[in-house]
Parts: sequence; structure tokens; C-alpha cells
Amino acid sequence: MKTNLTIDNYLDSHYIHRSNWLRAAVLGANDGIISVSSLAIGVAAASKTTEPIILATVAALVAGALSMAAGEYVSVSSQTDIEKADIEREKQELKDMPEEELKMLAQIYEKRGLKKETAMQVALEFTENDALGAHIRDELGINEISQAHPIQAALASGSSFVAGGVLPLLVVLFAPLTGMEYWLYGFTIISLMILGALAAKTGGSSVAKAILRVTVWGTIAMGLSAFVGYLFGVNV
Repeated sequence: MKTNLTIDNYLDSHYIHRSNWLRAAVLGANDGIISVSSLAIGVAAASKTTEPIILATVAALVAGALSMAAGEYVSVSSQTDIEKADIEREKQELKDMPEEELKMLAQIYEKRGLKKETAMQVALEFTENDALGAHIRDELGINEISQAHPIQAALASGSSFVAGGVLPLLVVLFAPLTGMEYWLYGFTIISLMILGALAAKTGGSSVAKAILRVTVWGTIAMGLSAFVGYLFGVNV
């Protein structure tokens, strides 16, 4: 049964409203899988027992999750601070020079394809209804979809890092020491392929391209880590 399209459900068939949390979640899970696995591979390449590998993997998992969450919170909070500062500046400009701001708004609509008279009429009506909202949306480009949410981003990034990092930890706990690097690499690549496919499906993008991207970069990261382990050859 076809749903009637309204202002309340028109985004249901689109994916852009998922971009903020999906970006943080994919980044966290991808980083969790690759960084924890890469470290485990590097240590495994230079270890004769499993205990140092487990210790390093657990430490990487905990530290990485906290670092990802804190980094994401600080980063997105900085974006929020910039947005708030711009909004306050816009409030002052509307108070100090309303005519100039009205003309600016009209020019924006004119550049988007409206005739000069129509653009001015639209700007006037928006200004009468909600001048600040119109300028925040159309001049600054801030809306409900693009607006930063620090807590949401931090939780998505930190929890997804743990979810991703647990996967190589399980390999370290249960795989044999001999050839553990290969077990880690194979399991990690499969995990990355699944993550890429899920992220692409959730975001409505190309599955093949997502899988190829995470597989290539994951292989490079783990290969370099294993090389470092072999290069130094410190037996732990």
C-alpha cells in the first residue's frame, strides 16, 4: 500500500537524516576492527606466548573506545560552538542592519533560480514569519539534519569502536598462537566486508564500493603493522 507523501514523512525514503550518527558509527567500528586487529597482528608477529597479545589487544580496545568517544565529542562540540557563534552573530546583524540582511536573503533565493521580484517576495515573507530561522537555514546552511549533536556522536563512535574491537579480541582469545596473524587478517577482512555492506545498505550507497574501500585500507593497515612486528622482531 502506497503511503501518502506529507511534510512529516517525506524523508522516510531518504538517507541523509542518518548521516551524522552513521558516520560516527561506521568510523568507530571500522577503527575498532582495524586498529585493534593491526596492533594484535604486530604483537603476534613478535610474540612466543599469547598473554602479551591479549594484554595489548584489551588495552587497545579500552583506550581506543575512550579516545574515539572523547575525540568525537570534542570535535563535534567545536562544530556546535561555531554554529552557536554564527547564530549569535546573525542575530546581531539582523538587529543592526535588517535591510541589508533582507537583500542578502533575496539574493540567495535569486541565485537559486527565482526571479528578482519573486526572490524578494519570498525573502519578505520568510522574514516576517521567522527572520532568524530563514537566515540560519539559507545563509548559514544549518538545519535539523546537519546540526551537530556531540553526545550522540560520542556514544555512537565509542560503542561502535567496542563492537568492532571485540571481534579481533575474540580471535586472539580462541585462535592458536601459530599463524595467529593470518587468523586475525582473515577474520578482520570478513568483518570489514560485512561492516562495509551494512553501512552501504543503511546509507543507501554502493555495497561493492564500500566493501572494496574498507578491504583495501584494512589490508594496508594490517600489513604495515605486521611488517613492523617482523622488522623489530622483539620476542615478548
